[in-house]
Amino acid sequence: MIPKRVYIAGPYTGDEAANVRAAIEAAEFVRNAGHVPFVPHLMHFWGLQHPRPYGDWLAQCLVWLACCEAVLRLPGHSAGADVEVATAAKLGIPVFHAPLDLIHAYRESRR
Repeated sequence: MIPKRVYIAGPYTGDEAANVRAAIEAAEFVRNAGHVPFVPHLMHFWGLQHPRPYGDWLAQCLVWLACCEAVLRLPGHSAGADVEVATAAKLGIPVFHAPLDLIHAYRESRR
């Protein structure tokens, strides 16, 4: 299997700690399946030391999204994740809404 670069998109604002944790857990699932996740939620820690406007972080993450081969959209309301999903669609990057769907799609593609 060729590992896929997978962008983790999901809620950040609100309960930031819980949302960062959920993104990390999803990324760990993706990683354990043999893929390489990108977790934009980890910008949280960078932002604690070097605050910037939200739009700066989103713009930076969208550059990374363009390098990915799939997006995993976590549940929950998120204007930022909606922008990420729309950007993926424009770039022709598939978006999955369940981790197992992503895993099965790429497991089947290697046959």
